[in-house]
Amino acid sequence: MAGKKVLIVYAHQEPRSFNGSLKDVAVAELSRQGCTVTVSDLYAMDFEPRATRKDITGALSSPEFFSYGVEAYEACKKRSLTSDIIAEQKKVQEADLVMFQFPLYWFSVPAVLKGWMDRVLCQGFAFDLPGFYDDGLLKGKLAILSLTTGGTADMYWKTGASGDFRYFLWPLQHGTLHFCGFKVLAPHISFAPEFASEEERRGMVASWAQRLKTIWKEEPIPCWPPWYFGQ
Repeated sequence: MAGKKVLIVYAHQEPRSFNGSLKDVAVAELSRQGCTVTVSDLYAMDFEPRATRKDITGALSSPEFFSYGVEAYEACKKRSLTSDIIAEQKKVQEADLVMFQFPLYWFSVPAVLKGWMDRVLCQGFAFDLPGFYDDGLLKGKLAILSLTTGGTADMYWKTGASGDFRYFLWPLQHGTLHFCGFKVLAPHISFAPEFASEEERRGMVASWAQRLKTIWKEEPIPCWPPWYFGQ
């Protein structure tokens, strides 16, 4: 939709990968709609995933005992976080929709993307106490996960070897994104692209592009336990 701003946080090492194709088609389709699209290509940026005292540029509030959460909160209030964190927070602040594109690693995100979440979504910026879940500081923004799996779709049902895919989405969609106030759109999961034919992979990319045509009309999921675990 014209005038909307989208941030794609992208975590894959290979530009010609299937994840790369999904990212590229999202950039193309959203740009075609008149959106302003920004990509944070975390591997290409060599993004630092570790949350350390280097993230605070000014004096520590408690130098005798280092607590990352406390220091990041104080530094956020004083605008003394390190420049790479501030740059990412600015992108998030400006975005109407934040999209995460990544391959599933161990039912979770790759380390570089976990580090982005740990460092960028700090207290004082993304949430406060009080100021979380429906009152999170990023309320009014949309988020969506677009991810690929190694396992096939039949593995990710309640009776499948890996259990329902919604189980592994709980810490990411609810514990992270919803906690920060995002309204979460239904995930887009591309199952087992490595085991698909070239034609099937093209179809998967096309279905993502097709969904993005009407993404702004979608209603967010009810991001509470019943969506994940049933009644």
